[in-house]
Amino acid sequence: QVQLVESGGGLVQAGGSLRLSCAASGRTFLITDMGWFRQAPGKEREFVAAIGWSGESAYYVDSVKGRFTISRDNAKNTVYLQMNSLKPEDTAVYYCAASRTPRSREYAYWGQGTQVTVSS
Repeated sequence: QVQLVESGGGLVQAGGSLRLSCAASGRTFLITDMGWFRQAPGKEREFVAAIGWSGESAYYVDSVKGRFTISRDNAKNTVYLQMNSLKPEDTAVYYCAASRTPRSREYAYWGQGTQVTVSS
């Protein structure tokens, strides 16, 4: 199957930046869209951003538009999430996900998550 490993999380002050990476391995030919989700303590997991296989289409939750940028490097089987102007409310565990069906919003593979903490 497909394995996803996130990295790049950490502690940052409000207004700072972080870049998350998610490396895929295994049967990577199965992957189409890729996305990032997050889950804050006591809250449900929420969608953050997604990107199509070609990288030409990207989607964001309203709360991160203009601050976060998703990108991918298919040669490296890696998707990135550049997070700028971070706010305390961005604090969460961030998960990478991969889909087998384009534009389905159904993700079959998930990473283990990386913690992002934004201090005020």
